[in-house]
Amino acid sequence: MATPDLLTICLTSFFAVLVLLSILAFLIRMIIVIFPEKAGKDDSAVIAAITTTYNAHYPGTKITKIGENK
Repeated sequence: MATPDLLTICLTSFFAVLVLLSILAFLIRMIIVIFPEKAGKDDSAVIAAITTTYNAHYPGTKITKIGENK
């Protein structure tokens, strides 16, 4: 019985990982399509978490604005 050489093992592993990542990408895309982001969602839990974290690390601070950097 012949043993597989290193090149065959590497190529098989590469294609196996490629197929697995393609399947995962497809599943993530389907989840995004099924559950789209809501436009007018309430971010009160996120704001509370950010405020609590900043107050724990920097007592006495006041959060005035939370936004994305563009």
